[in-house]
Amino acid sequence: MKQFKIKEDNNERLDKVLSKIDNTLSRTMIQKLIEEEKILVNGKLEKASYKVNIGDLITIEEVPPKEIELKAEDIPIEILYEDKDIIVVNKPKGLVVHPANGNPDGTLVNAIMNICKDSLSGIGGEIRPGIVHRLDKDTSGVLIVAKNDIAHINLSNQIKNREVKKIYIALVRGVIKENEATINMPIARSTKDRKKMAVSKNGKEAVTHFTVLERFEKYTLLKVKIDTGRTHQIRVHLSEIGYPVVGDYVYSNGKNPFNVVGQMLHAKSIEFKHPTTGKIMKIEAPLPEYFEKIIKELKGQI
Repeated sequence: MKQFKIKEDNNERLDKVLSKIDNTLSRTMIQKLIEEEKILVNGKLEKASYKVNIGDLITIEEVPPKEIELKAEDIPIEILYEDKDIIVVNKPKGLVVHPANGNPDGTLVNAIMNICKDSLSGIGGEIRPGIVHRLDKDTSGVLIVAKNDIAHINLSNQIKNREVKKIYIALVRGVIKENEATINMPIARSTKDRKKMAVSKNGKEAVTHFTVLERFEKYTLLKVKIDTGRTHQIRVHLSEIGYPVVGDYVYSNGKNPFNVVGQMLHAKSIEFKHPTTGKIMKIEAPLPEYFEKIIKELKGQI
């Protein structure tokens, strides 16, 4: 059991105050503990929105982490960097990040469990151990996994505060005239298809920057940087302006002469502060062979 006595009057929410006091708990975890009635204020149950006062005594009942019921699987994964706090991998195209309906195994999490054994953060829950951020199934590239809870919380906060820099490479249909541009369009769940996202005035802020790397006869190769991390953000934004990612069968018809299934989108690099040392780290993932081959083929047509 943990106890904290509030010494300052900051007029802030209970969940926010606790996330500042105890760096081993994320705000999401705190909200879950409040819902499960594991947190008391002056011996009483309060909502996450309760405004904390000077002298309040907050008690947290510590809950031991549940056993992860996933099985480790020997799935080949390229490791780009690893230490006692994090492991950074090059996720291949076609691999789902974590188990979900329809994908109970054969995921990146199963592969990481085989590599890291019991050394993974439990914050993500039983089916998402160590998962700080995600990539779509058919998006390849660099992805960070946390080995302990402190690293997980630190990295999650960096992402939340937009301190993590992510660069993607995308091949899109059509020839973009601008050398660079910014797409600032809010994104929300589609009202027509709940499996899709869509640009919506009622959505959350979404900002995507792109720079043209090379133009071909019918395609454009882009470097893409995102300020926000909305679901399917890059794919939705590029499709919305008329240049869908090649192979994307969700936000275009997916047809292409290269017989590519799934979007040609690759998380090229990620830059962040190491959660323990504070050192700035930039890690890159090489383009998949099929991606390189198609670019060479397009260059040969010029």
